[in-house]
Amino acid sequence: EEDEVALEELLGPSPLAPGPGAQRVAIVHPAVKWGPQKSPLTTAELQIAEAAALVNTLQNWTVLDKIIIPTKNPNKKFVFGKGNFQVLTEKIKKLPHVTAVFLNVERMSSLTKKELEGAWGVQVFDRYTVVLHIFRCNARTREAKLQVALAEIPLLRSNLKNEVSQRDQQRGGSRYIMGSGETFLETQNRVLKERELKIRNALEKLRRKRALLRTQRRKCEFPMVSVMGYTNCGKTTLIKALTGEAGLQPRDQLFATLDITAHAGYLPSHMAVIYVDTIGFLTDLPHNLVESFSATLEEVAYSDLIVHVRDVTHPETTLQKATVLSVLRNLNLPSHLLDSMVEVHNKVDLMERYKPTEENAFAISALHGHGLEELKQEIEKKILTATGKKILTVNINLEGPQLSWLYKEATVQEVEVMPEDGTARVKVIIGSSAFGRYKNLFPNSEIFMS
Repeated sequence: EEDEVALEELLGPSPLAPGPGAQRVAIVHPAVKWGPQKSPLTTAELQIAEAAALVNTLQNWTVLDKIIIPTKNPNKKFVFGKGNFQVLTEKIKKLPHVTAVFLNVERMSSLTKKELEGAWGVQVFDRYTVVLHIFRCNARTREAKLQVALAEIPLLRSNLKNEVSQRDQQRGGSRYIMGSGETFLETQNRVLKERELKIRNALEKLRRKRALLRTQRRKCEFPMVSVMGYTNCGKTTLIKALTGEAGLQPRDQLFATLDITAHAGYLPSHMAVIYVDTIGFLTDLPHNLVESFSATLEEVAYSDLIVHVRDVTHPETTLQKATVLSVLRNLNLPSHLLDSMVEVHNKVDLMERYKPTEENAFAISALHGHGLEELKQEIEKKILTATGKKILTVNINLEGPQLSWLYKEATVQEVEVMPEDGTARVKVIIGSSAFGRYKNLFPNSEIFMS
């Protein structure tokens, strides 16, 4: 019970949440014209469109204006040059009822945030803050909520430094708390450290619980397929199409899935598999945010196959692919998982006569079912290789112990009885070690490879 109370305390209202009211947002994108910070795979227009999609994901948030302003160095205090900053400030001040500015950079320093909010008179958010708020709104399970709370710690630390420097400027004099010998900064840092430790411990307990469930699943020998991709590429729609699970309701929304969810489906040979739906990725998703969700992404390392879904209708599909592959490489996954990955080009119903340029990519429409049979066959082929399973047909004597042994040690798919001679043809999916034992126990059994 004490654990429950402590957990509820950690999952209480966030001090960083912008509040439930409506937000009228101006999006400002600092367009780097040249240099190492300019991405060759995208344009300022596409980047600001994605920022607008993030804002539109949030309930009661409205985009008032989208402003692209050039800059040489987005890392300086005011982000823009003096002249451009003045033009931008005038533009923001003229916007009707603006309540916030979304500066489309990965992360602002607390000093930059303070200066910009002072100049514009409204709250200023960066990508980290906006994405974190979307995560906060979409977190359903305790694990997702804890991971959001963990991702908030760096922001709380940054805000604390800002608060302390303001206090020092306003008050001067002693910074110690009531003769405790501890400064306000030290006290608050200790509180944050304790909070972080509690969250990590709670996540570790959930991780151990999930490892136990994973072990039980391994005993049942269900192969696992992790479905991954850029946010809103159609992962959930594909899983719904592959499993026929009516309860799955895909949403046309960024980061609709935050938790690992598992769904059972069948491959052409009737082999049961578990499809795992995972959190989507985003360009410039801050490292801390990805790290906080490592508990969720950890599940991927234990899968037998990764299916990488791409929205090929998106103008930035190449950049999105690079983003996903970069995150996957940083997860230190086993090399065989990265080498055997199946690439799926989704939403081809929206394009005329689409043909993948990449070798071994599968063109599908998860919404309309186009190309799914070929994809299932490829998944089955890869799963059989990854798990060392074989599909066999064996002739058995019905009076002997073979059939009950196969039911116990393998997956029996079909039994065709020949009553005239008391035998049966049995189609099975069997692991390599079980197959070795079968051959030793029943050396005279007829075996046919499927």
